[in-house]
Amino acid sequence: MTRTIVLMTILAVACLPAGGCGKDDSRGGGPAKGKTVVRFLEGPDNGGGWKEIVSRFEAAHPEIDVELVEGPASTNTREEMYTASFLSGDSTYDVICMDIIWVPKLAAQGWLLPLDDRLPPNEREKFLPGDIQGSIYEGRIYRVPMRSDAGMLYYRSDVVTTPPETFEDLVRLSREHQKPPGMWGFVFQAKQYEGLVCNFLEVLWGHGGDVFDGTGRVILDGPEAVRALTWMCGLVRDVSPEGVTTYQEEESRHVFHEGHALFMRNWPYAWTKAQEEGSPIRGKVGIVPMVHAPGKSSAATLGGWGFGIAKSAKNPDAAWKFISFATAEAQQKTLHLRNGAIPTRRSLFQDPEVLAESPHYPDLYKVLLAARPRPVHPRYPEISDAIQRHVSAALVGREAVEEALKHTAAEIRKIVGR
Repeated sequence: MTRTIVLMTILAVACLPAGGCGKDDSRGGGPAKGKTVVRFLEGPDNGGGWKEIVSRFEAAHPEIDVELVEGPASTNTREEMYTASFLSGDSTYDVICMDIIWVPKLAAQGWLLPLDDRLPPNEREKFLPGDIQGSIYEGRIYRVPMRSDAGMLYYRSDVVTTPPETFEDLVRLSREHQKPPGMWGFVFQAKQYEGLVCNFLEVLWGHGGDVFDGTGRVILDGPEAVRALTWMCGLVRDVSPEGVTTYQEEESRHVFHEGHALFMRNWPYAWTKAQEEGSPIRGKVGIVPMVHAPGKSSAATLGGWGFGIAKSAKNPDAAWKFISFATAEAQQKTLHLRNGAIPTRRSLFQDPEVLAESPHYPDLYKVLLAARPRPVHPRYPEISDAIQRHVSAALVGREAVEEALKHTAAEIRKIVGR
C-alpha cells in the first residue's frame, strides 16, 4: 500500500463520526438535543479508568456529553489521526490527548489554543516541573499534564547493596558482578528508534551536555557529547551484550526480568512487571535516578501525556471544564489505581492509598523531579531521526564517535535553519 493510500485511509478513519456510546449530536451520532459534545481520542482504556472518569464528569455536568474515542495502541497512529483531522479542517476532536513531544509541532501549526489564562503559575506549581516545562512552547502553555513517565535505572538489590551514582560506578559494579553470557552488567535501549534518543539524552545530560544551549545554538558536537557517546560505545561487549544494539524496552526488560542483567535503564512500567506474581526478580529490584558524571546531575528523559484544546473546538469552555476535571487529583488517582498511570500532581506521591498500591513511589518521585523534556522544537521528529541514525552508527562501529556527532550536529543545524 502506498503512503498516499495510507494517509487517505487515516484521514477517512479520523474524520468518521465517533459515536460508539449510543450518543447523537450534530457531528454524527451522540447526545440529546441541546447538549454540548466534547470528544477526545485516546489509546485503549485498559482498566476502565477513563470510562469511570467520563461517567463522573457527565454526572457533575449533565449539560455536557464526553465522547471517549478508543483509538489504536500505536502512539504514531493516533498522532496521524489527530493530524488528519486538523488538516481536513474538521472539528472531530475538541480535546487533544498529547504525547509530550507533540506539543511544539501542534502549537507551531496553530492547531492548539494557549492555556495561559486558564492555568496560571500558582496552578502549574502543583504539577511535576518537567511535565509543565514540556507543555510550553515559545513561552505559552498548551497542555495540562495528565500522566507522567521518565527513564530510570533499575538494579538487583539482592546483589548490589549500594546502587551506583556515577557512570564509573555503574561500569565498575557491572564488571565486578557480571558473569557473561549468563549475567551481563547493564542493558538499555540501543536499537535505532526513539528509545535510543531517550537513552542517549540521559547520558548526554548526565555529562553536562545538551543538544542546544540556552540561546538555541546546536552544541551536540561539543566535548561533553563526545564523552557521553564514548561512554555508551564502551558499554557494548564490555558490560552490555552485543545484541543490546537491537534492544527496545521489552527486549531489555526480558533480559533483566529473567535474571540475566544486573542493571537496566527502562521506564516505570517495568517495575510493575518485576513485582508480578511468579516474577523471578520479585522483591529483588531497586530503582534510582540514572547515573551521572562526577560534579554533574542525574537527568531522566521525560515522557507522558496531557490535554490541550483544539483551536477548532466548538466549545472551548466545555473542553476546559473536562480537562480541569480529568487532571484533578481525584481523577489522576483513579487513573493510577485503575489503569496504572503515573500522576503528574505532586501531592499524589504522598497519598496513602497511592503509596499502599505503589510503595516505590518515593523513589520514583526523585526520578521524576529530575526529568527533562526532549528538545522542544516543531521539527523534533527530524532532529530525533538525525540523532538515532548517527548514535546507532557509532554504537555498532560504522562511524567514529567524533564523526557521528559532527554529522548529527551539522544535520540538526540545517533542520532548525530551514
